[in-house]
Amino acid sequence: MAPVSKPGEDEYDFVVIGGGSGGFGAARRAASYGKKVAIIEETEHLGGTCVNVGCVPKKLMWHAADIAEKARHANYYQFKGDGIEQPKFDWGAFKTRRDAYIRRLNGIYEKNLERDHVEEHRGRARLASPTAVHVTRPDGSAYELKAKHICIAVGGRPSVPSEAAIPGAGLGIDSDGFFALDAQPRRVAVVGAGYIAVELAGIFHTLGSETHLLVRHGRALRTFDPALQDTLGDWMAHTGVRIHTHTQVARVERAPGGGGALTLHTAAGDTLEVDVLLWAIGRHANTEGLGLAAAGVQTTPKGDIVVDAFQNTSAPNVYAIGDVQGKFQLTPVAIAAGRRLANRLFGPEHLRNDKLVYENIPTVVFSHPPIGTVGLTEPEAREKYGDAQVKVYKSSFRALYFGMVDEGHKEPSLHKLVCVGPEEKVVGVHIIGLGSDEIMQGFGVAVKMGATKQDFDDTVAIHPTSAEELVTMR
Repeated sequence: MAPVSKPGEDEYDFVVIGGGSGGFGAARRAASYGKKVAIIEETEHLGGTCVNVGCVPKKLMWHAADIAEKARHANYYQFKGDGIEQPKFDWGAFKTRRDAYIRRLNGIYEKNLERDHVEEHRGRARLASPTAVHVTRPDGSAYELKAKHICIAVGGRPSVPSEAAIPGAGLGIDSDGFFALDAQPRRVAVVGAGYIAVELAGIFHTLGSETHLLVRHGRALRTFDPALQDTLGDWMAHTGVRIHTHTQVARVERAPGGGGALTLHTAAGDTLEVDVLLWAIGRHANTEGLGLAAAGVQTTPKGDIVVDAFQNTSAPNVYAIGDVQGKFQLTPVAIAAGRRLANRLFGPEHLRNDKLVYENIPTVVFSHPPIGTVGLTEPEAREKYGDAQVKVYKSSFRALYFGMVDEGHKEPSLHKLVCVGPEEKVVGVHIIGLGSDEIMQGFGVAVKMGATKQDFDDTVAIHPTSAEELVTMR
């Protein structure tokens, strides 16, 4: 069903600003309780960052890179024939198929709104008051939606340095631009140290681009457990990713006669020539122009909306979920927060205090090899509980898959448990290696339930798997 051109109700129980994953989770859950719900999306494509320029297309690109990597191992498993070890990847053709898949998902989102009787509005939203949202449609017409409750779920967007801070910064692209590339660059520089930088650098490199990762400090993934930082950083360098530590870009220029190539000048005076520069230096909330101050919604100096434990903003009956609140910027977190908010506002009595607890949230980095993590890192545990209360179990190994592969191509695996107290409660699980992305979900449940090391020990191993290392460590 196409977006409506005017309000279908005099007053809505729930108006959601933002048609991404968090907004969808909140709107559909509210509608399931029989409430009158409207959702407002500014862009042409529903699904937000995750569906359009985030998790989903990124994972498809990761799968393509993973297949390329496996193809290079085929000879070790005695597969023979022309092109088996070095198949040609057609970036442009893959992009066409990937984009078609995303458009299909956009259509599924549309149908889900129609099926759940959520009214879809297309346009730019602005809070007129804590009980009204002004909508400006693409054709310039406008109207207001009256609401008993308003949820802000507009997400965020990639940050790029200003021209004043780094002259020529605009010659680069961001993670959104990664998905707009029609052809694979021969040489690329990724600037950043977070999971997006690591993931995109890994995809570029594994698919065959000369890849440079420019990191401001000594390691990437500085908020992750040091064992994961070290293992991934060393392996990326071993495989040929050119990691430039303690490096900051000072300015960017088009290379004279370089056919579109870019020259990066660092603060240390070095230069680097690439075909694509990708900024992956963080994200910021899409809160500009929402009318937050006039409606009494408090924000931080960075522009994030301030919320309490129940997603309440400083304005009555106005709530915020997802990336716009500036913490745990993960799609499943936004969905979980949105659903719990709708449960609390409209659900049965036993859910009237429902909220998302922002602790022990499992997450995965789709690096090469992938990372899974939940809970406290070892330094965090030692700071919180004291050195004497912390015991660490660790296992380094190679997954069985690499038993047939030459030594130089055997990916590392490392599993680490962080335990505290005499009962050795498991407060952190940190893993890297083949299959870590799929292993993590189940062990996230265990940590959330408060499992101890003895609980892990009492679980019979599944053999031969990498996951069994987590229940057999001594």
